[in-house]
Amino acid sequence: MTETPARPLPTAADVVAASERLSGVVTHTPCFHSEALNALTGKALWLKAENLQRTGSFKFRGAYNRLVQLSPQERARGVIAWSSGNHAQGVAAAAKLLGMAATVVMPEDAPALKRDNTLALGAEVILYDRWHENREDIARARAAETGAIIVPSYDDPHIVAGQGSVAYELFQQCAEQGVQLDTLLVCCSGGGLMAGCALAAEAVSPTTQLYSVEPDGFDDHARSLASGRREHNAAGATSICDALLAPTPGELTFAINQSRLTGGLVVTDDEVRTAIRVASQELKLVLEPGGAVALAAALAGKLPANCRQVGVVLSGGNIDPTLFAQILQGADD
Repeated sequence: MTETPARPLPTAADVVAASERLSGVVTHTPCFHSEALNALTGKALWLKAENLQRTGSFKFRGAYNRLVQLSPQERARGVIAWSSGNHAQGVAAAAKLLGMAATVVMPEDAPALKRDNTLALGAEVILYDRWHENREDIARARAAETGAIIVPSYDDPHIVAGQGSVAYELFQQCAEQGVQLDTLLVCCSGGGLMAGCALAAEAVSPTTQLYSVEPDGFDDHARSLASGRREHNAAGATSICDALLAPTPGELTFAINQSRLTGGLVVTDDEVRTAIRVASQELKLVLEPGGAVALAAALAGKLPANCRQVGVVLSGGNIDPTLFAQILQGADD
């Protein structure tokens, strides 16, 4: 069964166009491999370090691709978004570059680092209770009052196309090193990054197997791929992966991912903690929990044996310093 969205879907050509549009604006993040990690996994891992991107995650790509295409009249109205932190920073940074006002609706329990960085970039922040309030309702009400343009965190064609530039770069960087990826691992929440990467693969590496990676308790994409319809996560589920807590796949993103993904993988919080420690010790990189799930899946042996040349998106590094210290010390929470 295939769900058909009412809105037009972005295409592989849109990802290519977004990549060209973002050239010179985004950081061309490194793609590298580690002999230590290859030995740990028994596979050749090609790591795309989006934790080194502007604002510390891939989210700047989609936000800028969306905002730069607004008309002068739309820019004058400002933008409003909802986010647990990384999209918030991406929108705030893109708006600042383009001389626009930005407002972001963020949960009260969002990491202080992400909230403070969003404020420092000049955005207004509206806090809400994620357990009793609806962030989209809050944002839409404010947009109705002010005329601000809504910038969704994932279910938007321009956002998806911008995020896809991650994989478009990755495939190019691997090709320059004579590597053909047979597999790509991408973190997944609402599915915008995964969908964009799937379209990029369609454009330049159509034989690559694509796997979404989600935290345990928030495996809605994996279950949706199995059932053929968009599934919801159980109310009250928790995870340290604060960036990956969307309740269900997006309408547009799932329509893209459903027919293109090989499967969905799930990792536990403990496996994520291990990945964060390994990234720090072996790669000298700081990853946030949501940014480490793809690496966690590789380290935990979640992939089939026939996956040998594996792309791994390290999607973000905005971790609370106290939590980072606890994880490095081996604490459970």
